Amino acid sequence: MTAETALYIIIALAVSVALALYFYGYRSGYSTRLRWLLGSLRWVALMALFLLLINPKFNSFTYTDQKPALAVLVDQSSSIAHLEQEDLLRQAYGQLMDDARLSDKFDIDTYGFSGQLQGLDSLSFEGVETRLDLALQDLNQLYDGPEVPVLLLSDGNQTYGRNYQFMGRELNQRIYPLIAGDSILRTDLRIEQLNANRYSFLGNQFPVEVLVVYDGDEAIAQNFQIRQGNQMVFEQRLQFDANKKSHLLSLQLPANRVGVQRYRASIGALNSEENTQNNVKNFAIEVIDEATDVLLVSHIQHPDLGALKRSIETNEQRKAQIVDPVTAIGQLPESELVVLYQPRRSFTSLIRELDRLEMNYLIIGGVQTDWGYLNQAQPEFFKETTRQREDVEAVYNPNFGAYSPETIAFEDLPPLKTSFGELYVDGPHEVLLQQSIDGYLTEAPMLATTEVNGVRRAIWDGEGIWRWRARTYLDRQEFLPFDRFVGQLVQYLAANQRRSRLEVQAASFYYANAPLQIRAQYFDKNYVFDSRGSLNIRLTHQQSEAVREVPMLLKGSSYQANLSGLPAGDYSYVVDVAGEAVARSGQFSLLAFDLEEQFLNADVTKLSRLATDTGGEVYYLDQAPDLIDDLLNDSRYQVVQVEHEKVVPLVDWIYLLAILVAALATEWFIRKYNGLI
Repeated sequence: MTAETALYIIIALAVSVALALYFYGYRSGYSTRLRWLLGSLRWVALMALFLLLINPKFNSFTYTDQKPALAVLVDQSSSIAHLEQEDLLRQAYGQLMDDARLSDKFDIDTYGFSGQLQGLDSLSFEGVETRLDLALQDLNQLYDGPEVPVLLLSDGNQTYGRNYQFMGRELNQRIYPLIAGDSILRTDLRIEQLNANRYSFLGNQFPVEVLVVYDGDEAIAQNFQIRQGNQMVFEQRLQFDANKKSHLLSLQLPANRVGVQRYRASIGALNSEENTQNNVKNFAIEVIDEATDVLLVSHIQHPDLGALKRSIETNEQRKAQIVDPVTAIGQLPESELVVLYQPRRSFTSLIRELDRLEMNYLIIGGVQTDWGYLNQAQPEFFKETTRQREDVEAVYNPNFGAYSPETIAFEDLPPLKTSFGELYVDGPHEVLLQQSIDGYLTEAPMLATTEVNGVRRAIWDGEGIWRWRARTYLDRQEFLPFDRFVGQLVQYLAANQRRSRLEVQAASFYYANAPLQIRAQYFDKNYVFDSRGSLNIRLTHQQSEAVREVPMLLKGSSYQANLSGLPAGDYSYVVDVAGEAVARSGQFSLLAFDLEEQFLNADVTKLSRLATDTGGEVYYLDQAPDLIDDLLNDSRYQVVQVEHEKVVPLVDWIYLLAILVAALATEWFIRKYNGLI
């Protein structure tokens, strides 16, 4: 209560006494007893009324006993079962939960984790991944302060994420690991890591890098093999001893067949090995047929054509042919891209056919281009020209986003020749190279691309491209940078994918231990993303012919289906939209691989480091009673008496209103009884 409120109460007391005396003490003809009785009642009523108006506030204090929190974090990954520790872990967990002394001292919260932290209802060691770092990070956000001990029942083996052993200084809690497993080093020969690209082009070779590790001291020798089905594609005998613990193999495998190609890498098992699951790793690669036929159409002979042909055919999967406009029309069905070199009116029939077929093409302009005709023949590019010529230099645009081009030293390349005038590109486009004249950067593009309704076209306004290829060789002693630049442009323009109202994003293969998600985008008839669609994906396991249908949920700007937990094998799928005749189909392979099976023992080193850095201690599962006793005897974890202060306004005290009503009612009845009303 403030001093101001106390002053108001004193004034109210004086005023209420004065008013009571005025009504029943001054010139009153009542008896003395009656005056005192009625005056007292009037004073009580007035004082109660004034107190309600002043409404003073009082502090109310209550006290409760608060037990410290105790978090029990249980590893639910399948590595616990592979190490045959599930029974011991269940027993240790039961001892913690059933100890009455522990529950009397602590408020116990239980959590489980595999991929992420979650509430623990029951123990089931089926998780296909271990993210201990995420579980510790989430607990750190739930609790703050070292008075919250965390009992971590885990083998310490993590398959993904950051190294948790260095997180100790970031955590607020003390970690007490209950280790599932032991630290005994067993003799083991395993494929520690295998790296391979997901994609390769037909006819090329793709790299494979394999790390084979040996845990042991005796000298051994085993064969390392890679097989594709029943065919041996690589074999090498590896020798290990106490000083040679690992081999890093870097090899090249041929990509001879289109599609998903599966391989099996293996190292021979030792007689004394307890875990042979880590002696084998399956992997796959998708081989893409990049065969592209390019038509170089020209009515003149020019060294640019030879330079372009050589650059395009640097990739063995691409073929380029120089033809005239009339011949080109008959070869369009077998071609993926057409290059129109300095077109004139003789290109009229060809350009019309390209528009009818909605084919991609590249226009290369120069001093012999008929721009008056070209401006009328197609709608994408326009140039007002005169008969004058000018030299233009190229300036690379770093904001180009259609694809990631090979960057060469454009500022060192000789200028190209073109007709004087500014080039305009109509509609949405990307500028790869800009024109510079005498060091002045113009707004006109030299090389630009457009894409409308899936049709890709480009213009390269400059004659003398062969000089660029020659200059690249003089500077680098190779043509490769320029050839890559041209090859990437050809690859981008040769893609003939048309946009569909339903686009599905799915890989050709997945690994069984990794998250499996398929995404889709659904568009309305104006090709605007439609969030109102009802999408489903129907999966068919090709080996068992089992069918599974899963709804796709809207997340952000795409629909997603989480398909984790599928058995390994080949799958076909169909994504459709309810109420619409729109569907997309495809196939993928799910390769069997369980990373949780690769562990032989608990990672005691990391768990010990984590416990030390957080101020906790390390125990094993059979030491759960010792951990309970230590927690009960630890003076840092005590029941705390918590004071709760509550500010209570007097107007909330209903008894004061009852006193006011009672005083006024009693005064009225007494006056009525004595005939004073």
